[in-house]
Amino acid sequence: MIDRAFAALGRGVVRFRWVIIAVWVVGTVLSVRALPSLSSQVNNDNSKFLPTGAPSNQAANLAEPLIGHVNQAQVIVVVSGSRILGTPDLAQLSQFRSTLARVPTVTSVQFSGISPNRRAAQLLVDSSVNGFNQAGTKTLVDDLQNAASRATLPSGFEAHLAGQAATDIANQKQQNKSANVTQGLSIIFIIVLLLLIFRAALAPLVTLLPSILVLQLAGSFIGALGSHGLKISSITQIMLIVLILGAGTDYGLFLVFRVREELLAGREPKEAVAFSVQRVGESITASAATVIVALLSLTLASFGIYHDLGVPLAVGVGVMLLAGLTLLPALLSVLGRAVFWPTRTRAREVREGLWGRMAGRLVQRPAATLLFGAVVFGALALAAIGFRSGGFGGQTAAPAGSDAAQGNVALKANFPQSSENPTNLVIRLGTSAWDDPAALATVTRQLEATGSFTSLAGPLDPNGTIITPSELRSLHTQLGPAATLLRRAQTGAVLTPPPGMSRALYDAYLATGRYVSADGSTVQWEAGLRAGAPGSTPAIDATPEIRAELASAARAIGARDSGVAGQAPALYDVAHISGQDLVHIVPIAVVAIGLVLLLVLRSLIAPVYLILSVVLSYLASLGLAVLVFQDIGGSQGILFLLPFLMFIFLLALGEDYNILVMTRIREEARTLPLRQAVVRAVGATGPTVTSAGLVLAGSFAMIAVGSIGSPNSSQFLAIGFGLAVGILLDTFVVRTVLVPSTVSLLGRWNWWPSTMGRHPATRRGGSDGAGGELQDATVGASPSGDP
Repeated sequence: MIDRAFAALGRGVVRFRWVIIAVWVVGTVLSVRALPSLSSQVNNDNSKFLPTGAPSNQAANLAEPLIGHVNQAQVIVVVSGSRILGTPDLAQLSQFRSTLARVPTVTSVQFSGISPNRRAAQLLVDSSVNGFNQAGTKTLVDDLQNAASRATLPSGFEAHLAGQAATDIANQKQQNKSANVTQGLSIIFIIVLLLLIFRAALAPLVTLLPSILVLQLAGSFIGALGSHGLKISSITQIMLIVLILGAGTDYGLFLVFRVREELLAGREPKEAVAFSVQRVGESITASAATVIVALLSLTLASFGIYHDLGVPLAVGVGVMLLAGLTLLPALLSVLGRAVFWPTRTRAREVREGLWGRMAGRLVQRPAATLLFGAVVFGALALAAIGFRSGGFGGQTAAPAGSDAAQGNVALKANFPQSSENPTNLVIRLGTSAWDDPAALATVTRQLEATGSFTSLAGPLDPNGTIITPSELRSLHTQLGPAATLLRRAQTGAVLTPPPGMSRALYDAYLATGRYVSADGSTVQWEAGLRAGAPGSTPAIDATPEIRAELASAARAIGARDSGVAGQAPALYDVAHISGQDLVHIVPIAVVAIGLVLLLVLRSLIAPVYLILSVVLSYLASLGLAVLVFQDIGGSQGILFLLPFLMFIFLLALGEDYNILVMTRIREEARTLPLRQAVVRAVGATGPTVTSAGLVLAGSFAMIAVGSIGSPNSSQFLAIGFGLAVGILLDTFVVRTVLVPSTVSLLGRWNWWPSTMGRHPATRRGGSDGAGGELQDATVGASPSGDP
């Protein structure tokens, strides 16, 4: 039935080839014009993909009275100059605040304080835009930058955006450039490689064209999903490019190589295309199905990057499958033999290829071959035990020369106690801070005594000016809550100190509005971490200790609750949740792909050793990455995403080649003894698997090359290297050496309980189908030739 279905598909595609081509081209153009782009929806901050129950998110919710809702977009604006701000300047700053407040989606603009040197002012802009809405946040940041550039500021002063939101958007723009470089390099690499493989002018372009078209079409579909709430990370953006160009070209190679093989066997072009779709259509469909199943299993993950990675990439692979079964054969049937010009594709005598000769030798000693491969892979796999998670938060510094970079510099220079990316230490008090300000001094002393912090801005040191507990109580009695005063400033009021109060003390008290809620029940300290930048491995590793230190200080004053928010604790939670997902999702993906293999191969035995071969290849690849990055490169750790991504992609993509090789062995075993079928199948598919593996590995390598100078270069270097090495090991060792050896050893048991295992051809040459000498010198011939 399946064979007949693909035969009908092949005939239909050849018959309606022009209609199919027109539908694909017109549909892609309309979709790209009508739907939002993928790049406009990318979020560069990994910590924003945490579930709401993560401790860092709970701490952020605890601090909501001070820092706003955890999902609310906030932007810091710094106005700085070379002279001291005077009273007339403050009036102009009030007008500037009103200008910012008129920006669309802005809900409030608060004065966060004047710097101790009185050469800068800090404003905090709140927006109705959800922080996960990257397109909305980008629009907000762009509008604020435009408003700031047009505003009238005090003479000698300029305004810049700072903080995490502005930095993320600046990095997103830089990341989009990196994605374009990766895409361009991948296309160039694939075209050059295909030119060397086919030695033909049109074959590389025809093979690659559907992938390029699908990349635009799928990008529009996924961009539309992002505009409706699907979170899209920079990892998703880059992986989609590589997956579509790499895996899509692989599926194209499966078909193009078979078409060339049939032409060399004497079929006419249109007949060759239809027959090839019939023969490899099932392999292409099953290969894509394993990838889609593995990706959809990610929707069960807790960590947002994993959870939200599955659907976009599954959509991309699904569209690629449709193109591979319709658009590519339509193009091949239109162009015919011209695809392979100037090489000859007329019927001719086949010759024995490299892979056929290798297969002929290895099936003579399959046990020794299998044992040697298992020992080498096992030794590499042992190195994976030393894997350590490293810093992985995405870029925390804005690109040099950007407005956000200038704003962050001004913030650090004028507000030494502040940070553009602080770690928030939050406490919910049992009694109001206004009633017992001495408790704040107790917490501050205890936190300072830990030695874990390089800076600690809080209610008693909000902007570099010290306020004693008694002064804080007195100021609150005289002026009311600082947060209430700051809300008055939002109406345009110019805040001035009462008679007899110094401007420095007044400004410092205003700045406490950032650290003490109006009712005094919630207090926070903004800390710089001695362990390092919040996205670094040491800072992330220090999170449990910092949480324990804050909890101890909170207990000392009888606080009701406490928590640590910010990037370092969020990324610690990311690592913890990611590790849990690895344990939960991997078995599901293995079972799901095993079921696909069982349906395709009609065997209970083959799926088991095929999946085990991928697991061994995965562990060996991860071990090699540990040796390169940790043991040789001296890295403190490797990107936490790597083990998960390597397993999912190597499991799914590795099975692509398994399916191609095994279905061809099954096809040949219908008329040949099994060992001869193995030799002929490996000889015929070896060039295809080799070429496809080189294309896919090279595409993953382009991730590393294209990310040089990007905000997340260290992340993508690890991903690109790990996946490229894994694909190469899979291509040149597992698929073409270890799997055929296993098939030869198991004989008819490969297909159990299918009737294929009892076919007379599989028993010819030995009682179990595993023995017998090769009798035909051309049985390993490769009609397509070796590249």
